[in-house]
Amino acid sequence: MTDIVVLGSTNMDLVTYVAKAPQRGETVTGREFRTVPGGKGANQAIAAARAGGDVLMIGAVGNDAYGTHLRSTLEHSGVDTDDLRTAEGPSGTAHIVVDDEGGNSIVVIPGANGTLDHLSPGDEGVIASADILLLQLEIPLPAVVAGAQAAHRHDVRTVLTPSPAQPLPDELLAAIDLLVPNEHEATTLTGRTDPREAATALLDRVPEVVVTLGAAGSLYVARGADPLTVPAPTVTAVDSTGAGDTFVGALAVALGEGRPMPDALAWAAAAAALSVQREGASASMPYRPEIEARYAS
Repeated sequence: MTDIVVLGSTNMDLVTYVAKAPQRGETVTGREFRTVPGGKGANQAIAAARAGGDVLMIGAVGNDAYGTHLRSTLEHSGVDTDDLRTAEGPSGTAHIVVDDEGGNSIVVIPGANGTLDHLSPGDEGVIASADILLLQLEIPLPAVVAGAQAAHRHDVRTVLTPSPAQPLPDELLAAIDLLVPNEHEATTLTGRTDPREAATALLDRVPEVVVTLGAAGSLYVARGADPLTVPAPTVTAVDSTGAGDTFVGALAVALGEGRPMPDALAWAAAAAALSVQREGASASMPYRPEIEARYAS
C-alpha cells in the first residue's frame, strides 16, 4: 500500500447550484444549496484514501462545527487525522457556484488554514516516512516550501498542484518532482497558452509535469522523454468540483504502486471521470473498486 502524506487545506464547501452563473452585478435564483467537506488538501487526501492509499493529513481546522464535521469526514474516508490541528476561530470555507453545464467558480476564505504557516515538531518525521507528499497552495506558502524541502531531504516524491495559481519561488520548485497544473495554471506559470508549450517550458524548473486538460484528458512531459497525451473517458459532467483533486489523489496511489505513467494517468482519469458525474467535491470521489471497474471498461 502506498504511504501518502498530504500537507494542505481543509475547507467546508458552501455550494450553490444555478442554471447559469451570475455576471457582475447580476442576481440569479439558485435551485439548491449544500454544505460539502472540501479544501484541496482534504480532497486529495480523501481521493487517495478511497483509491487505496494509506493517507495521513497535515492541516488545520477551526474550533467550530465545520471543523468537527471536516475531521469526521476525513476519518470516515480512512484518512489519519492525528496531525490535523484545531485552531482558534473558524474553519476555512469555499463559496462555490456550480452551473448546469458542470462548470464552477470558487471564492476561498482560508480561516484556520491561514495558521498553517510552518511545520510543527514531528511533521518532518511524518513526511520522511511517506512514499509521496501531496502539496497545494491553499495554505501559506512558507509551509508548502518547508514541506517540500523536508520531503526532498528524505527522498520522498513530491507532487505539487499549483492552485490557486500564483508565481512560485525557485526554492519551492527545486524540491518538486512532479508538477500537476491545469491549463489555466500552466498558462499563469509560463505565459504560454498552448498546453504543450507551457508544459515544456516548466521542464526548465521541474523534472516532470502533468497538465490536466479536463474532458480532453492529460498531457505528460518529462526531461529526456517524448510528450504523452492520455485521453479521458467520455462522460456527461454534472459537477467538476474536486475532479482535479480526485485525479491527483488517484495518480499518487497509482504511481506509488509502481504503475507506468501511461497506466497511472489513465487510472487517475477513470477516477476523475467518475467524480464529475456526481455532485460535490469529496462526496463525489470514487472508491477503488469503482475506479478499477471504470478503468477496465
